[in-house]
Amino acid sequence: MSTQKVWFVTGASKGFGLEFVKQLLAQGDKVAATSRKVADLSAAVEASDNFVPLAMDITSEDSVTEAIDRTVKQFGKLDVVVNNAGYGLIGALEELSYDEAKGNFEVNVYGSLNVIRAAMPHLRQQGSGHIFNISSIGGYSSAFPGWGIYCATKFAVQGFTGSLAEEVKDLGIKVTAVYPGYFRTEFLTSGSVAIPKNPIDAYQAVRDSQEAHQNAINGNQPGDPEKGVAAIIKLASEENPPVHFFLGEDAYNLANQQMGAIKAELEEWKELTVNTNF
Repeated sequence: MSTQKVWFVTGASKGFGLEFVKQLLAQGDKVAATSRKVADLSAAVEASDNFVPLAMDITSEDSVTEAIDRTVKQFGKLDVVVNNAGYGLIGALEELSYDEAKGNFEVNVYGSLNVIRAAMPHLRQQGSGHIFNISSIGGYSSAFPGWGIYCATKFAVQGFTGSLAEEVKDLGIKVTAVYPGYFRTEFLTSGSVAIPKNPIDAYQAVRDSQEAHQNAINGNQPGDPEKGVAAIIKLASEENPPVHFFLGEDAYNLANQQMGAIKAELEEWKELTVNTNF
């Protein structure tokens, strides 16, 4: 029996998404990859029978459904979905307009939900499949000034991934939320991160965070994207993959710090917390 898998990867023209496509094709799998412009994919990846580049608007249910259906029609099945498309947003909560915040949720949250809804009928019919939802360490610890809305979108990814895993485990479908730390991709460049149209001078901590991420951190991230993507691909072959997977040494350390901080606060305020029953 062939072990060749069919993958559907969103946000595939650069960064993690493009690395997924390259590694998967190199190991002989079949890949449908999406981007807003199909020309970006065609320019980045050599044409082959195992590769289908698709132009897709992740905020449009019709566009997403069409892309998923084309994938199944082309390859006959769908094994693994990687919800990778998304972008960063740096700005204090007061600075960011309704439209700026809404735009981040439309792509990072509702876009992923569009993909899940379109993919699930195929996965249910097969009785198999694996969905990877790319969150962020910012979806577990939000102690980053200026990243509140972005973290909120990634906390949402964590939330619906946990519920989805419970909903589909009896259907033979696996679900994993991935929490990457800092990996050396284009994520912190101007094409992948947005800033407020109307900044407020009072938020120096936010400006410092913006400066640090766009200049000092960008290009110096400790994580190797090739190794990070290879780790996720390995999980797709595991019999019992994790629902929550922290990716990178920094993500591991930050997650432990967050758990320790919550544990300390639980104990500090335990008496006030537990004495609330009738």
